[in-house]
Amino acid sequence: MHVGVPVEVAPAERRVALTPEGVTKLAKNGHTVSIEAGCGAASGFEDSDYTEAGATVASRTEVVSSEVVVQVGAAADDVRQAASEATLLLGMFDPLWDTAGSTELAATGANVMALELVPRITKAQSMDVLSSMATVAGYEAVLLAASRLPRMFPLLMTAAGTVPAAKVFVLGAGVAGLQAIATARRLGAVVEAFDVRDAAAEQIRSLGARAVELELDTANSEDSGGYAKAQGEDAQARQQRQLTPIVGESDVVISTAAIPGRRSPLLITTHMVEAMPRGSVIVDLAAERGGNCELTVADEEVVHEGVTILGPTDLPSRSARNASQMLSNNIVTLLNHLAPEGELTLDMDDEITAGMLVAAGGRVVHPGVLDAVHADQGTSS
Repeated sequence: MHVGVPVEVAPAERRVALTPEGVTKLAKNGHTVSIEAGCGAASGFEDSDYTEAGATVASRTEVVSSEVVVQVGAAADDVRQAASEATLLLGMFDPLWDTAGSTELAATGANVMALELVPRITKAQSMDVLSSMATVAGYEAVLLAASRLPRMFPLLMTAAGTVPAAKVFVLGAGVAGLQAIATARRLGAVVEAFDVRDAAAEQIRSLGARAVELELDTANSEDSGGYAKAQGEDAQARQQRQLTPIVGESDVVISTAAIPGRRSPLLITTHMVEAMPRGSVIVDLAAERGGNCELTVADEEVVHEGVTILGPTDLPSRSARNASQMLSNNIVTLLNHLAPEGELTLDMDDEITAGMLVAAGGRVVHPGVLDAVHADQGTSS
């Protein structure tokens, strides 16, 4: 394969899809890599690092015309224009949410694979970009909260008196939530966490946090892929009522609850925010889909009655070097899976390929994305 790595175009994006180490791994399997000058600069990788690993620095026009174009986020206009039936576009395209973008990518005729659609099966774990990036986001969320909270996290016994530990409440115990729990515990906070999935309680406890248990019917709270399922309005209202006193006693709330292709579930109402101590901080990792908090505004800071609500959408990019290393490893593993004999092969009998292929032959082919496209078209009409 010939793989091209363009510079990312999103303003806040500092990650790169392929690191010099990734280039070395691909080169060992006979593949060639072209990079656009400066593609890894924001992550701390120089062009010379890439050339030493075996890559060639080329113009953007040449890079986006490669057989395989790998990127972190949405495909830029020139990437789509250069695509053809012989192209594989690989990136985080958010196809279940951005259905218009999925349709536009399909129209290019290219084969389009979305990294976030990797099946949650054992043999695909090393390709799971969502888990990798959620690990970074959970860590960064706690650091952000700690930097904004007007108090320290750990319990301190000093000559000037005792400083009680901060109380941190984590909503959602997926990968991001579990990393947030672990990070907050390392900083010395008292941590509680809640997840609608029953199986998450033991994982919460294993990290030294208290698993909050609510009186809810959680029998159908998890889908076949291990993600939380959307709850009905009555169940959501009951959940909010029971969470109110816990949120009200917390110095920090980290919310991570997300449902693929759906608006983020509303877990924290304005009334709940108003019950929190002044100076408290909420970091809402679900801000890009509307947020878990009623007051969240994506990429903005909202202060309501002394409580700061943050909705960052760029947390993985804040640890760009490590995030890029993990992302690159995921992508290299996937590319080697797609080209076991050296040549790119899209085997639709393969569970991983079939689960990630969004478009081929000029049309959307992924069943879940097709359903989302039809649903959005029905809404707009």
